[in-house]
Amino acid sequence: MVVADLPDLLIVQERSAVAGLAKVFPQETYPFPREAIRARWRDELADPAIAAYVATEKDGALTGFAARRADELLHFGTAVETWGTGLAAELYDALVATFPVGVDRIWLRVFAENHRGRRFWEKLGWSSTGRESRTSYPPHPMLIEYEKRRSGDA
Repeated sequence: MVVADLPDLLIVQERSAVAGLAKVFPQETYPFPREAIRARWRDELADPAIAAYVATEKDGALTGFAARRADELLHFGTAVETWGTGLAAELYDALVATFPVGVDRIWLRVFAENHRGRRFWEKLGWSSTGRESRTSYPPHPMLIEYEKRRSGDA
């Protein structure tokens, strides 16, 4: 991912967030914080410790995005139009392969009320650690930490 990807990335991320997180962030009260998300991505792209990726169609249309740091999966999403196609699982496999060989435990946080997202992670073998935190974005919903061990993965 490069800064030039941000306009398309923000469109994909906003559409997916609005569709998938409507109960977490009701748009009439807490609309997608486009400028804050853009600033966060710019900071993350400038951080050498963060690896960020996009997936595109042959025509260049952005279909997915991800970012990781050390043993943490920071961001992962696909375009709403691709939901249910298997693309997310394919991109997930490609992303996990980018973690350094010595990293056995990877972790992420997912919104407690993001039931679709939680089912996705659990289907891929992730489990809750029981640790919780709150996001910095109002209304500050709960995040649940998930983890997965890579040892024994094919």
